Amino acid sequence: MDILNSNNFINYDCEPRRAIFFEDVKSNYASIECIERGLNPLTTSLCVMSRADNSNGLILAASPTFKNAFGMSNVSHSKELPFLPDSRKFNYRLWYQKHTDIFGQKTEPDPKYIAEVEYWAARTYIVPPQMLLYIKKNLEVISILREITSIDEIHAYSIDESCLDVTESLDFFFPEIPDRYEQMDKLAQMLQRKIYHQTGLYVTIGMGDNPILAKLAMDNYAKHNKNLRALIRYEDVPAKIWSIENMTDFWGINVRTEARLNKLGIHSIRELAHADPDMLKREMGVIGLQQLFHANGIDETRLTDHYKRKSVSFSNSQTLPRDYVRKGEIALIISEMSEQLAVRLRKAKKKATNFSLYVGFSIADYQKSISVSRKIDATSSTKDLQAIATQLFNERYESGAVRRIGVSANNLIEEPYQLISLFDSDESSEETIKQKKEEAVQEALDTIRQKYRYVSVQKATVLKQGSRTVARSKMVGGHSAGGLEGLE
Repeated sequence: MDILNSNNFINYDCEPRRAIFFEDVKSNYASIECIERGLNPLTTSLCVMSRADNSNGLILAASPTFKNAFGMSNVSHSKELPFLPDSRKFNYRLWYQKHTDIFGQKTEPDPKYIAEVEYWAARTYIVPPQMLLYIKKNLEVISILREITSIDEIHAYSIDESCLDVTESLDFFFPEIPDRYEQMDKLAQMLQRKIYHQTGLYVTIGMGDNPILAKLAMDNYAKHNKNLRALIRYEDVPAKIWSIENMTDFWGINVRTEARLNKLGIHSIRELAHADPDMLKREMGVIGLQQLFHANGIDETRLTDHYKRKSVSFSNSQTLPRDYVRKGEIALIISEMSEQLAVRLRKAKKKATNFSLYVGFSIADYQKSISVSRKIDATSSTKDLQAIATQLFNERYESGAVRRIGVSANNLIEEPYQLISLFDSDESSEETIKQKKEEAVQEALDTIRQKYRYVSVQKATVLKQGSRTVARSKMVGGHSAGGLEGLE
């Protein structure tokens, strides 16, 4: 193939051509809820709204009809709806917030618009999330993907999106078709039908010669096509990639990355594809070069290559259901989270040699968040981690309303290894005996919790006001596991 741009190191003849699919379940959570109720996911107005204490009516997912009717996206809040969720009446307060000028003059809404909003509001289902159900459905979809390619060729990108390499499957399913791209389209169609007939879910599929082309095909073209399929080959790069209007519609480019590129004089994907690689490397590092290659449709990733992390860390974070202002309550949450972190370490047979604490304040507090890290003696002890967490908190926190907390165990080593000081006392010392007794108690607690759930054995502190241990044990992914929030 002829070189397509001025970067003379781009030679598509040297690039691998695989048959890559990127599949995405259309409006996943909302579609599953529709199917559970015997409703059509494409024509029903439905949104999945979490009313957990820390969500303030967070809309996690919405059906296509809901989005069209109210102009809402997946991630928004109930207060942004043009109707009141409880009464289903028009939200005049929101309207006046957006349509009152600096002199206090209000613009009244059109009666026809009010009628249309209330019409769709009356026909809209507002349902709580059921995270375990969504995980179950995802496993069903993965099982269907395994019918057309091996598990090693499938990469779960998220709970509703997967990338799969079907190169070796094309001739197996369609040996009579000579054109590989026609084979890909037929296989994608077959996959869509399999998933629909077995689960009722509609899936969007992007196809390409490599993962980045398949991903861009799905995000920018397949979702807008009637058959929910689209293909991008190397030959299509100028027409289908360089023509993407909004840079943030390109995979890996967010608002901040776009701003950095703009400062370098790059204002489009076409300009990024033709940019000076030395300049990008100098100004943005390896990420800049990666963006350059992606803008030219180059991605040599193999799904069978497993990523090995250089370092491993365990972390635990949560957004609190309200502003915590009492120091004792905040310290309790940090202590509970540190204990959960210690349990994870012991389960993985790891010890941490570094500990980090993050404390984020309420938006109304206008305080800079606390972020601190410290080296520690290798440990997986609940007592040790709670002690260092409490110490860091007491050193840095003075006052303020806290809304977010995170703890992290870093620079992990294998449990059998231990860093020994030349000044350590004899193994039979009183301190060593006491430590071994504590470890025995921890091991017993871990065994019971593993068999009977984490909350089966807890300290009396879980009964204190502000404790989150029991509440969080009923959640999956920070939301209700089975839709037990009691939404009406």
